[in-house]
Amino acid sequence: MDETAKKKILRHFTYGLYAITVAEGGSYNAFTANWLSQTSFEPPMVMLSVENDSHSLPIIRRTKVFVVNILASGQRELAGQLGRSYLRNPQKLEGVNYTLGAGGCPILEDALGWLECRVTAEVGAGDSTVFIAEIVEAGELREGVPLTMKEAGFRHSG
Repeated sequence: MDETAKKKILRHFTYGLYAITVAEGGSYNAFTANWLSQTSFEPPMVMLSVENDSHSLPIIRRTKVFVVNILASGQRELAGQLGRSYLRNPQKLEGVNYTLGAGGCPILEDALGWLECRVTAEVGAGDSTVFIAEIVEAGELREGVPLTMKEAGFRHSG
């Protein structure tokens, strides 16, 4: 395979940039994700790809709950903060205003909106795990344009 061509073509894919939040035992974490897509209208479902070495992966497996927070255009700094490694930055949510959803996960108050999701299935996918989840609650917090990977200047392609 032509690795250069593969990388260049994969960079043409368009992605939003989302803050995923999780909770377990009174502890909270957030990470950024771009491999997220709606997969069903009825019931409403999404799929989320999480790197296998992510701190949040075992939390999602145990709790079966996560929240997708839709970041707004201009929230690149927040995306960068939440995208840092948990091992080096365990207090990523410090200074971020949030409330807790019914499932206990943080809902970022400055996001455009949020989806609370309950995992129904998971599939191994190379260096990641794909979670299929039903949307059990949703909220719009404000109007705006969603943040994209392109706007944020993030690159994530193989």
